[in-house]
This record gives sequence, C-alpha cells and structure tokens, in this order.
Amino acid sequence: MLLVLVVLSAVGAVIGIDLVAKLGISANTAVVGALIAMLIGRIPLTVLRRMRSVHRQNLAQSAISAATFAAANALLTSVAVPYVFGRKDLVWPMLAGSFVGLLIDAWVLYRSFGSRLLPAEGPWPPGVAAAETIEAGDKGGKRAAVLAGGTVVGLVGTLFQLPLSAAGVAFLGNIWALLMFGVGLGLREFGPQLFGTDLGAGYVPHGVMVGAGLVALGQAVAVLTRRRNKRASAPSSGTAAVTRPSVSGQAPGPASPVVDEAALRRALLRGYGLFTAGAVLLALAGGLLGEMSVPGLVGWVLFAALAALVHELIVGLAAMQSGWFPSFAVTLIFLILGLVIGIPSVPLALLVGYVSATGPAFADMGYDLKAGWLLRRDHRPWDPWERAGRREQFRAALVGFAVALAVVAVLWQSYFRQGLIPPVAKVYADTVRQGLSDGEALRTMLLWAIPGALIQLLGGTRRQMGVMLATGLLILTPHACVLVLAGLAVRVVYRRLRGDQADSELNLVGAGLIAGSSLGDSAQIIKAG
Repeated sequence: MLLVLVVLSAVGAVIGIDLVAKLGISANTAVVGALIAMLIGRIPLTVLRRMRSVHRQNLAQSAISAATFAAANALLTSVAVPYVFGRKDLVWPMLAGSFVGLLIDAWVLYRSFGSRLLPAEGPWPPGVAAAETIEAGDKGGKRAAVLAGGTVVGLVGTLFQLPLSAAGVAFLGNIWALLMFGVGLGLREFGPQLFGTDLGAGYVPHGVMVGAGLVALGQAVAVLTRRRNKRASAPSSGTAAVTRPSVSGQAPGPASPVVDEAALRRALLRGYGLFTAGAVLLALAGGLLGEMSVPGLVGWVLFAALAALVHELIVGLAAMQSGWFPSFAVTLIFLILGLVIGIPSVPLALLVGYVSATGPAFADMGYDLKAGWLLRRDHRPWDPWERAGRREQFRAALVGFAVALAVVAVLWQSYFRQGLIPPVAKVYADTVRQGLSDGEALRTMLLWAIPGALIQLLGGTRRQMGVMLATGLLILTPHACVLVLAGLAVRVVYRRLRGDQADSELNLVGAGLIAGSSLGDSAQIIKAG
C-alpha cells in the first residue's frame, strides 16, 4: 500500500507543478487516483487484489490529491514568490517554511473536521464525487449506471467548454449558499453588460471577502465560546457519536464523531501556536533579524500566524460549501493589509509565501475526509472504525506531502530557469514590489466590506452566504452562473416531484457531473500543458 501511495503521489505532484507552472491552474486528481486504484485491483495478482477494498482506494485518492495540491498550490507557488522578487537566496528557507505551514494546515483540518464549524455532514462536493465513484465501482447496479451517465455528461461538457461541475455542485450543496455563489458568478460574468464595469477588475470582490471573512471569523469565535447545555454537551473526551438526520443527497447513517466546541477550540488554539512557531522558524531561516527590529519581528510573527489561520478557515468554509477555494484572493487581502500597516518588502514577500501555503491542503483534506466518512458510514461498530479511518487518511496525506516536497525540491530550479513560474506568484511579487500607489484600493475594500459583512451576518454560520458571494465574484468562468442557478432550479422542482427519493438520485447525478468534469478537465489541461 505504501508503495502504491508513493507512486501515485509522485504522479500527482508532477502533474500539479507542471500545470500550475505552465497554465496557472491545478486539477483535482482525487477521482483519477481512485480510478487508478480500481484498475490496480483488477490486475490478476493476489497481492494487488487488496486494492479492490474501497478503503484502500480512499487512501489512494487521499494521497494523490494531497500531493497534487501540496506541490502546486502550497510549495511551488510559495517558493516562487521570493524568486520572482529577486531574492533567490530565500527560496530554500521559504520551501522549509511553506512545508511546515502545509503540515500544520492539514493537521488543523484533521483535528477540526466533524465540528459544528466544519461538519462532516456539510456538502464538500468533490469528496462526495470521489466517494460515489468508489462506491459505484465496488457495487455496480443502478447506482453505477446513474453515476456513469452523469460522468459521461460531464466529460462531454468539457468538450464544449461547459463547466458542468457547477451544475453538479448545485445538486449537493446548501441551496442558500449556492444561490449567493451563483449570484456572485453572474455579477462577475455579466457585470460589464449590466453595470458597464468589471466588478472583478478592481478590489470589489476582495472588499466583500474582507467583510464576510471578518464576520465569519466572529461567527467561528462565537461557536468556540458557546457553551452547550448538559443534554447536548459531549463527553469530556471531546468527541461523541450522535444520530443526525442525513443531509441532502446522502443516505441515512450515523453522523461523524462530533468535535465539540472544547475540542475545536483546542485544535484552533494549538494551530495558532504551531503557526506562530512556523513563522519564527521562517523568520530565522530567512534572516529577518537583520531586516526588522525586535518589536517589528514579534508583530510580524503574530500577524503571519493569524493570517495563516484565518486564511485556511475562510478557504475551508468556501470549499465546504461550493467545491471552490479562493486561496489567491484571500492571500492577496493579507498582502494588501501588510502593505497598509507598513511591513517591509522582504518580510512581506515571505509572509505572503507562508500564508499562501495554507488553505489548499486544508480544503483538499476536507474533501478526502468527507469521501472516507461516506465510505465508512455503514460499518459497525462505526465510531472506532471512523476514527481509525481518518487517522489512516491523514497518514496517507502525509505520504503525499513528503513526496510533493521531494518533487518540488528536485524540480523547482529547472522550471524557474525556463521561466515556468506560477502566474499568481508573479502577481504577489509585483504587488509587494510596487506597493499601494494610493489609497483607492483600501477605500474600495472598506466600502464593499459593508455589504459582505451584512450578507454573511444574515446567512449565519451554516450558510456562509457572504463568503460564497465573494467567492463567486472572484471567479470568471463562462456559463458557470447559468449552470449553478439552473441546477438549483432543477433541484427544487425535482424534489417536489420525487419527494424523499430525489436527494439520493440528485446526489449521484451531481457526483457524476463533478467526476466527469474533473476527468475531462484533467485530460485537457494535461494535454495543453
């Protein structure tokens, strides 16, 4: 199993850095890893037949997706920032710092998944797609036929440049959250025709995200400090198995072990402490003692740790609801805040690299743990099996991270010498170099933070409406708005016609569309790369 994980992780890491360096994008390879594991299990060798286990296939998709996002979005992008900034001597310290941030990022999600802030019962659409793909390959029958039909439609959609994964997400997520996501997509796509201006060209989406993010942070703090009554409180161990109604599109079954407020608070506080230690390590390795005064360095460390923690939470909440994570935009927000408070250019470049390393792995591990949660839901006794499964998934992700580190360490120089640098890293470095020429960006962000905050406050913790509106405003994908809103309309009508059966059927179709789109997009961008 370890050998399979290492090989798949190496493939995923190479795919990830090649795509992000040449095209500026990365692909979710979880479904690809699951399919490869299924094929390995069909090889007529006794030792390989073990891969027919859905739980081994879950470990395979966890490792390859972790390696892909770690290599592309966390490590290569981070080390490219000081390189583009002209400080090649800081690449190796940045690689070490970003890898530490990556590990902490994944650990915080592992410890907080299943809480009321990041519930296992939440949508996590790519995770549902991976689980349904694995289950359909294992059981076959009608479910496999429906999933295969949705996958074919998703594949065909990629040939016509239609992001049918957006429609698939509409069948799985929270309706109100996805409604705001669709509205944001529409405002971004049709803003020039409706208002005569591109809402994504300035700092409007960033302002909405700042306001929504601040409220989301406050809501998270409220969850952490809330005291549950005796009837609802969990045991002192911090987790308990409870029975909850199934969410849209999921078969009835036990809920995840609930991470209560005390356990969540410990995870986040320890996460902040670990991020602080990682920032200290980066500051020492990057030679910031010669760049800043001692009080300034202390402030830099505390701000970097807070930015990393808030960044991963906002990215994780958006990923949970929509399957998209606005890591670039949220990192840019902290970059601008760093410019406003006057952080010097070199420390700011390192801060941006450190913060950008968190978030993608946080979201991806949420998808993977969601897939595992669905695959383990019918096992008895369930709670210890679920705990053990999550632990093994975390270990599989660590294998992926280690392989990603090795791949990036070996290949970054050859890529950068050819001018193959992630575009977002160039944006970060250029912004740090140029600074804020005037206060217009800050004024725009503060103005648009107000509606973002109000909408997030209106939606509450479960819906994340403000964060989802900002996420939609940050994405310019043709036809995605129409597909999301159409998918929501179909979902409402179909549920009225079919009643309770509608959820499970729409779940399969949505998972198929996401899986097919993921496969098609991966094939096309790999070919283009």
